[in-house]
Amino acid sequence: MKKFFSLLSIVCIIAISNCTSIPENNDPILGIWARAGSTLDNKNENTTREEWIFNDVYLGRYQSYSDSNLLFYTDFKWSEENGVYTIIYSDTEITDVIVSLEETNDPEILALENGAVFATRE
Repeated sequence: MKKFFSLLSIVCIIAISNCTSIPENNDPILGIWARAGSTLDNKNENTTREEWIFNDVYLGRYQSYSDSNLLFYTDFKWSEENGVYTIIYSDTEITDVIVSLEETNDPEILALENGAVFATRE
C-alpha cells in the first residue's frame, strides 16, 4: 500500500507540473539597449556606457560603465501599455523613465516622451 501511495504521489506531481505553463513573452523590447557618451576631463577622455537588459518576466538590469569599469548597477521592473514602456528602478536614487519603442529606425531606438533618444538596440 505504501508503494501505491508513493507511485500515486509521483504521478500527481508530474500531472500538476505538466498542466502549468508560463506564458511566452515576445515583446519587442526584450534584449539589450545601450547609450554611450564621452567627456573630456583634464585632457583625458572618459567614455561612459549605460546598458538596460530587458528579460521576458518584466524584469531587467541597469548597468553603468566608465572606461569599461562597472560603476553602478541595479535591477528594474518594466511594463508596457499601448506601446508605452515604464521602467521602474529598484534603487530610489534613479528616476523612473517612460519611453516608447520606435522600430522603424535602424537601429531601433527607445525614445523619451519629448522624442529624444534614450537608448539604442544592441
